[in-house]
Amino acid sequence: MKPDIASALIVCTRRIGDVLLATPVIRSLKAALPHLLIDMLVFEGTQDVLSGYRDLRRVLTISERPSAGAHFELLRAIWRRYDVAISVLAGDRPTFHAWVAGRYRVGTLLPDNKSWWKRRLLHEWVSFDNLHTHTVAMNLQLLAPFGVRRLGTPVVSWTPADEVSIQRRFPQRDMQRYAVIHVSPKFAYKMWTVAGWIALGRWLMEQGITVVVTGVEAAETAYCEQIVQGLPGAVNLVGHVALPELGCLLSRAALYIGTDTAVSHMAAAVGTPSVVLFGPSNPVKWGPWPKDFPPTTQSPWCRHGSQRQGNVFLLQGEGDCVPCLGEGCDRHVESRSECLQQLPVSRVIEAAETMLDVRTYLTSTVGLA
Repeated sequence: MKPDIASALIVCTRRIGDVLLATPVIRSLKAALPHLLIDMLVFEGTQDVLSGYRDLRRVLTISERPSAGAHFELLRAIWRRYDVAISVLAGDRPTFHAWVAGRYRVGTLLPDNKSWWKRRLLHEWVSFDNLHTHTVAMNLQLLAPFGVRRLGTPVVSWTPADEVSIQRRFPQRDMQRYAVIHVSPKFAYKMWTVAGWIALGRWLMEQGITVVVTGVEAAETAYCEQIVQGLPGAVNLVGHVALPELGCLLSRAALYIGTDTAVSHMAAAVGTPSVVLFGPSNPVKWGPWPKDFPPTTQSPWCRHGSQRQGNVFLLQGEGDCVPCLGEGCDRHVESRSECLQQLPVSRVIEAAETMLDVRTYLTSTVGLA
């Protein structure tokens, strides 16, 4: 990287998981150039996942549908303010924002004729691959022009206040062995069954493990309530913890079990033994990146079959159509996916046993808590 580069903007105006999977770009840049001042532009509502992240100087936010006035104010605030602007997304607006902000621009683009005008806005660009390259690896390819060492693990951060908040929520259990089950992803097509979660939670309790239930606030409220009611004695944190608090909670868990959601990426990144249930989504692209997995390959994951890498057991649903890459069997986000609905609890418990053994081994051999 040129020594006169002192500031950078990373543009990732999409969902929370996308923002989290862009943090290895920031981590890699900061490790190579500690003096570099890095800002990030994200959508409003996604910035909490960056709370407490010390490698960032500032997080800028914009609405998904900003008014003309708000958009103009953003453009004026970032106009040619940065030595480098990097867009990790191939869309029109993020590419335009990178062009506005950076004196030198790098981005991801689709290799099609419609993107000709966006190529003119960038000095360097990487061809977007939606099938065969993991999102983390895709993002890190944007660092090629700068010659920095690539660091793959996403960054999960929290503040001391978040840690105190978690301890206050269940002070009598903070030193006990607990498992986090994240039962409610943002979209219905990624959900498992109520009966499955209850049976899994009861099995965990039988092993002497405290069960902590988490989920997205206001998402499938009745669904979450059924699970909590079926697990008397569990700690109910559904809708009660912010993402930074959740990161702290995950870092101390003996086990995490969830579906294809940003929280599963968080659990994988902090090193928690994790079982992640995958249905229609492409694991090559979206499987959680295991902690410290080297970013030297296109993906930690194969497209078909259940598999384990490091601290993550990716348990794929059943069926010849898996993964179909669609949004549920009815092809919309509120439909269910039969590959997950038919996933038996016995397979999830078997995977959980494997990952609990991993935690026991690490604790006894290298002293990890």
